Amino acid sequence: MNFDIQNDPVVRIEAGRLRRALERYYLVVGGRDPILIEIPKGGYAPRFCRRVDHPGQAKLQLTSNQPEPVPLRPLLGSSRGEELLAFTANWLRCRWFAGVSIALMIGLGLLFVGISDLPIVSTIQKERIAVAGPSIIVRPFINLSGDPEGDVYAAGLSEEILAQLVHFKELTVFGRETSGAVPAGVSAPEIRRKFGNRFTLEGSVRMFDGRLRITSRVLDGATATVIWSDAYDADLRTSSIVDIEMSVASKVATAVAQPYGILFKQMASSRETRLPGSEAYQCSFRFYRYRTTLDAREHLPTRECLERMTTLYPDYATGWAMLAYLYLDEDRFDRNRRPGSPGPVERARKAAQTAVRLEPQNVRALQALMTVLFVLKDPAAALRVGDQALAINPNDTELLGEFGSRIAQAGEWKRGAALLEEAMARNPGHADYYVGILAFAAYMQNDDKRAVELIRGADLRRFPIYHLVAALIFARAGLHDEAENSRVRFLNLRPTFFDDFEGELDKRNFNTRDRVILFRAAALAGFPVKPHIADVKE
Repeated sequence: MNFDIQNDPVVRIEAGRLRRALERYYLVVGGRDPILIEIPKGGYAPRFCRRVDHPGQAKLQLTSNQPEPVPLRPLLGSSRGEELLAFTANWLRCRWFAGVSIALMIGLGLLFVGISDLPIVSTIQKERIAVAGPSIIVRPFINLSGDPEGDVYAAGLSEEILAQLVHFKELTVFGRETSGAVPAGVSAPEIRRKFGNRFTLEGSVRMFDGRLRITSRVLDGATATVIWSDAYDADLRTSSIVDIEMSVASKVATAVAQPYGILFKQMASSRETRLPGSEAYQCSFRFYRYRTTLDAREHLPTRECLERMTTLYPDYATGWAMLAYLYLDEDRFDRNRRPGSPGPVERARKAAQTAVRLEPQNVRALQALMTVLFVLKDPAAALRVGDQALAINPNDTELLGEFGSRIAQAGEWKRGAALLEEAMARNPGHADYYVGILAFAAYMQNDDKRAVELIRGADLRRFPIYHLVAALIFARAGLHDEAENSRVRFLNLRPTFFDDFEGELDKRNFNTRDRVILFRAAALAGFPVKPHIADVKE
C-alpha cells in the first residue's frame, strides 16, 4: 500500500478539519479546559499544553455590566475528561502514530458533539421556537472531473460552506442529514415542498492541469429561479486544499447570508413576508432597513414590531439584540424616546444581556452587547466582546462595520479603518454609513487628501453628524467655503451640540490625544468652542 501521510490530500483535509474542530471546541465548550490539544499547521502530530502557557486562549473576562454566559452542555465529565487526557498523554510518549490516532478520535468526538450544538435544522427538529425567515439547504457539491480526488474536494467544500453559514443567526440552515437525503436531479421547488426550505445552494468542482474551478449558485424554491451564482479558481500547486476551501466558503457565505445579502433582498420582495405567521421576519427586515437609513420615521414601528416579536418568541436571541439597538437609538439619535424608567440605555443593556444569555455564541447578540458597553463608557470591555464576536464569524459585514467604527473611536484609527474598508468591499450596497467614518479616520491619521475625497462621497443628508466631520476636514484642508457651508448646516441641525462639547466627546469614548485634536479642529472650523477647551494642551 503506497500511502503518503505527508502529501495525501485526504490527510491534509482531515487534519485541517480536526484543527478547526479543536479551535471551535476551545472557543465554545472548552473555554475553561486546563489542557489544550493543538494540531500545529504544517504537521499532523498533536501537541498537549496547559492553558497557562497560552494567554491568548484565556477566557473573555466579564465586567459587571456583562451577563454570565449560559453554561453549554459539557463534552465530558471533569474526571472522565482528565482521565482521557492523561491516558492519551501516556500513549503519546510511546508512539507518535498512536498519538495521532487518539487525537483524531478525540477530534472526531469533539466535532460530532460540537456539530450537535450548532444551530442547524436537521431531520430531527430540536425543541426550539422556529422563527420565520430565510432558510437554506446546502446540497453536496458535485465532482465533474471524473477524478476520485475531486470527490474529496467536493465533500470538503460542502462541509466548509455549511460550517460558515451557521454563524449567521438570521438564517436557518438545514443540516447534512437533510441535504444528504435529497435525491439527485430533484428541483428546488420539489426540495422546498418536502423540507420547507426557501432556498437551495448547490455547486460543483472541476480539476484540470493542477487547478481547481468551483462554481456555486442559489435557487429560490418559490420561483425555481437562480438568484445568485459565482465561480472561483484556485491553483492546487500553490495553495493547500484546506486554505482553498476556507477561502471559497467564506466568500460564498458572505455573499449569500449577510444581513444585506441576496437572501434577505429576495425575501424582502416576496409576498411570503406578508403572510400570517411571518411577523418575525418582517421585524428583522424592518430592522435592517432602518439600520441603513436611521430614519426617525422607521424607528418607532420597528421598535414596536420587535417588542411584539420578543413577546411572541422570548427565546429568539437575535430579536433581543435588534431591540437593544432600537433602545440605544432613543438616546444616541433622539429617536422616539420613551418617558419614564428604566431609561433607554438601561433597557438596551437588559435586552443585549438577554440575547447573550440565550445564545452566548450569537454574533448579533455579542455585537449589541459590545455597542451597549461602549455607550456605557467601558470601551475596553466592549472591544473584548467585539473580538470574541469577530472570532466566531469574521464574514459578518454588519459586525465588521460596527466593530471597526468602535475600534476607530477608541483611538485605533488604522485598525478600525481596515475593518471598515473590508466591510465596504464585502458589502458595497451598505457603504454610505461607512464612508463618513472612513473619512473621519483618514482625517485623524492626517491624510487630508483622502479625507476630502471620502467626505464628498458621504451621504450627509441621512447622517447629519457628518456635516460636523466635513467642516473639520474642509477647514484643515483650506477649503474655507465648503467648511463654512458644513458648519452652518450642522449648527442648524444641532444648535446645542457645543453647549457641552466635552460631554459629547466623552460619550463617544475619545481618548485624551484625540480630544485635543478635535477641540482645536472645531475651533479652527469656526464652531463655538469655549476658549478654555480650545486652548487645552496634551
